[in-house]
Amino acid sequence: MSTALDRAEGVLGWAVANWSHPGEPDRGILPRLLEHIRLAYSSIAIGLALAIPLGLACVRWRILYPPLLTGVNVLYAVPSIALFFLMLPYTGFSDWTAIVPLALYTLVILLPNVVDGLRQVPDHVRQAAVAMGFGPLRRLISVETPVALPIIIAGLRVASVATISMVSVASLVGLGGLGRLILSDGFRRQFDAPIIVGIVLVVALALLTDALLVLAQRLLTPWARRDRRARTGRARRRAAATAPTGAETIESTAGAPPGKG
Repeated sequence: MSTALDRAEGVLGWAVANWSHPGEPDRGILPRLLEHIRLAYSSIAIGLALAIPLGLACVRWRILYPPLLTGVNVLYAVPSIALFFLMLPYTGFSDWTAIVPLALYTLVILLPNVVDGLRQVPDHVRQAAVAMGFGPLRRLISVETPVALPIIIAGLRVASVATISMVSVASLVGLGGLGRLILSDGFRRQFDAPIIVGIVLVVALALLTDALLVLAQRLLTPWARRDRRARTGRARRRAAATAPTGAETIESTAGAPPGKG
């Protein structure tokens, strides 16, 4: 027990001592964390920006969906390390070397969710919007997207967690944020503290991002909470209506045959 506590104190002490170095802005844990956030969030944002118009096109022209889905699945099968190195001659050691492959990887999750979300909008809802004079763009923004939003955000949560973890692999080409702590400062030097700190921060960042997306969904879809409360209330009323009253319980007990003594 004391050995584990001493090790935890050593890791915590190393993290505090190396959190940041004002005289060397590129050295320390904080710059690696900020780089990780920048690479991950940029990739997620670009992937979502690509998935939405592609998903709309697949819903509008159904013939596009099978080849597009096959293409992103084939692309996802390519190892990320290979794509990072293939990007180097064109983007050099810039953020785009990691952002472009990671953004493309998110499509394998985001594209099916966007398509499924938009396809699950009931036809009578679309027809009602048309009858109210909504044009295609207004109908998309005001009617179809809010209905599809829970499914889209569900895919975005999965894609975000996967991207945050995959950013670390980019450390093999000199990027990767917290991956540089784990690989360069940890494994190569056979030093446990950077590995533990890097892993803990990656997990914490993934959990925080997931929690923020859940909060965003709750704020953007307030009617979902009202529907859940209404369903819960109806279920409780049905349960109360079908439950036996006290008098019925006494009568059934009195009418039962005596048990064996």
